[in-house]
Amino acid sequence: MTTATTTRRIGVNGVPKAATIADVAARAGVSVPTVSRVLTGAARVSPGKRELVEQAIAELNFRPSAAARLLVSRRPQVVAVIAGDTSRYGYAETIRGVEEAARAEGYTVMITVVESPDEEEIDRAISATLSQPLAGVVVLKFDPAGVAALAHIPRDLPVVALSGIRDASIPQAVLDETRAAEEITEYLLGLGHETVHHVRIPPSRREDGRTTGWRRALRRHGASIPEPSDATWEPKSGQAIGIALAADPTVTAVFCGNDEIAMGVIRGLVDSGKRVPDDVSVVGFDNHPLAELWTPPLTTVEQDFAGMGGRGFRLLLDEIEGTLGRRYSSERPRMIIRSSAGPR
Repeated sequence: MTTATTTRRIGVNGVPKAATIADVAARAGVSVPTVSRVLTGAARVSPGKRELVEQAIAELNFRPSAAARLLVSRRPQVVAVIAGDTSRYGYAETIRGVEEAARAEGYTVMITVVESPDEEEIDRAISATLSQPLAGVVVLKFDPAGVAALAHIPRDLPVVALSGIRDASIPQAVLDETRAAEEITEYLLGLGHETVHHVRIPPSRREDGRTTGWRRALRRHGASIPEPSDATWEPKSGQAIGIALAADPTVTAVFCGNDEIAMGVIRGLVDSGKRVPDDVSVVGFDNHPLAELWTPPLTTVEQDFAGMGGRGFRLLLDEIEGTLGRRYSSERPRMIIRSSAGPR
């Protein structure tokens, strides 16, 4: 009696590589077209060869690509990503994660940008997207445009949302920004600051998780809750807010909704004669690639946007294939401590 063994190919940096059709063919001693015929059922294969191929598939732990499965089902191979803006760091990284995961499964990604939550703009963008034969849709629900677009997707089409706040009504991959915001606010309070001021980015709804987490932390510690300052998506808006905060002697710690805004706030504080972190501590969110190169290097929260994009696509794949897989995937970002925050 023989026991089948699983073979793992080792790729770059010791990471296991997935077996290919060519590997299966070599193990079974048949041609690649024969393996393809076994996978697709497109033509008859002798029982002996089929058994060899199936044994090789088991031994190599081979997972047929979506491309092979689609030869049988004739389903669309295109996934649409709908986003409010593709130029921002978090958006771009999330889309990259979706695209890489989709490509690995044999799918092509098309991107639709929704510029505003205006009803006419949403109808135009969604109509253009749905005119294509789609396997499913991924919506970046980070802003009002994404929220509005999600509401217009037909529910008979597989769809997954990506955001920072859970919505139980739809399959969703999230980054738990609420808890991460609580943690970084508590970190500042732990440094002796009596309270923490907040500069928020435009929310996707009335209040996003970053603001909610900040507010919860202050309330839990009995600290006063200052009125948040509202920035736009432009880092320069943070500079103007930094100048305004510098005029208030009670401001000793500031939590910004993203790193670009934090950089702008630091610039405004420094331009006004304040030292960071000696006079005012400033923290951000996202761990932008420039955060560690800023002066001073920025304490922030690292969000794995690309990882969320990959998790979201895998949820979508379950919806496309009709499997009873998970409908929700959450990951908690981690705090990165650098030099922009210090004791009061």
